Amino acid sequence: MLLGILLSFSGSIYSQSLGDISFGTDSTFDVVTWNIEQFPKIGSITADSVSKIIESLDADLIGLQEIEDTAICRQMINNLADYELIIDDGWFGGLAYVYKKSTVNIRSLYKIYHTSSYWNVFPRSPLVVELTFMGKDFVVINNHLKCCGDGFLDNGNSSDEEFRRYQASFFLEQYIDFNFASSPVILLGDLNDLITDPSPNNVFEFFLSDPANYLFADNTIANGPSSNWSFPGWPSHLDHILITNELFSDFNNPGSTVETIKIDAFMTGGFGSYDYYISDHRPVGLKLRLTSTISDLVTLPESKIAVFPNPMNGKLSVDLTQWEEAANVTICDINGRVVYAMLCQGNQVTSFDFNAPKGVYILSAESGNRSAVIRLVNY
Repeated sequence: MLLGILLSFSGSIYSQSLGDISFGTDSTFDVVTWNIEQFPKIGSITADSVSKIIESLDADLIGLQEIEDTAICRQMINNLADYELIIDDGWFGGLAYVYKKSTVNIRSLYKIYHTSSYWNVFPRSPLVVELTFMGKDFVVINNHLKCCGDGFLDNGNSSDEEFRRYQASFFLEQYIDFNFASSPVILLGDLNDLITDPSPNNVFEFFLSDPANYLFADNTIANGPSSNWSFPGWPSHLDHILITNELFSDFNNPGSTVETIKIDAFMTGGFGSYDYYISDHRPVGLKLRLTSTISDLVTLPESKIAVFPNPMNGKLSVDLTQWEEAANVTICDINGRVVYAMLCQGNQVTSFDFNAPKGVYILSAESGNRSAVIRLVNY
C-alpha cells in the first residue's frame, strides 16, 4: 500500500518537468559529476527518475558516485538506447560512468590506488577512463573521497578525515604528473571538502598551489552564493571538477561553462523532494567548447563553405559556390576514421547520400590554397 502511494506521489512530482531539464549541447564536450546518494534510494521510483534526468541532461559523460545496486543501475542504463554504463567488473566502490555512445569512444577503464596500503586514503579507489571525443583524447578520474571531519587538518594523523583527503589530493596529483604530464585530464567527483578553505586547512593545497598546471573549473561556484552549491543540506560545495593546463584554453573559449545543475528546481517540493527521492547532492556539469571546434565553421582567411542540412539525416549538400577550385572533401568520425571522401567541384553545390551511424562527424575541405572544417551531426 505504501509503495502504491509513493508511486502515485512520485508521478505527480516528476512527470511534469524532469523532461524540461537541459545541459548538454552538440557543440561542447559535456561532463557531469553526480553523487546519486545510495542509489536507488526509493527503488524503481529513483531509477525511473534518474533515467529521465540522464536523458534530459544530454551529457556526453557522467561520473557517478554512491551506486549501491549495480543490477538496477545496469538495467536502468540498458533501457536508454543512446547510453552505456561502465563499471570496473573486478571491483566495485560505488563509482561508474555513463556515456553517450554516439559521441564518446571508451579506450580503457581501470582503478588506481586499489591495494590495501591505500585503503585508508581512498575508501573508494579512483576509477579512470581514457576516452576519445571529437578525435581528441581525454583522461577522466572519478573519485569519492572520505567524508566528514572538523574542518581542521591534523597533519600526520591517519585517522583525521581532512588528512586522509589531503593525502588523496597528493597521490592524485602525483599520479597525473607521472602518467599524464602532457594529456588533458579531468578529475571529478564528490571530493567531500571545500576548495575555499584557507591554508593550512585546505586539503587541496597540492593542486591550488600549482595554478600553472591545475584549475578547479568550479571555482566560481565555490566562491559564489550558497544557492548554487552542490550540497544544500549543509550547505556546502563538495562536488568538484578539476582540469589540467591542456584544457585551460578550451575552458576559456566562448561557450565553455560550469554550473551546478539544480534538478530540484524542476520538481514539485523543491530540494526536499529531490533529497527524499534521488540524492542529497546536486550534479555539477562542465561544458568544454574545444578549440578545434570553436565554431561550426572554422576557415582560413577568405575561405567560405557551407553544408546543409546540419544536423542531417542521411543526406548532405556541400556548398562550394565561393570556391573557384575543386576541393577534396573528407568526413571523419570522432575517432578520426575516414567514413567518406570525394572530390567536389568549385562554384557549385554537391549533394550526396551520407549513410553512416548517427553521431558527430568532422568534414574538412581542402584545395590548393584554402581549407575549412565543419562539425556535422547525423541523427
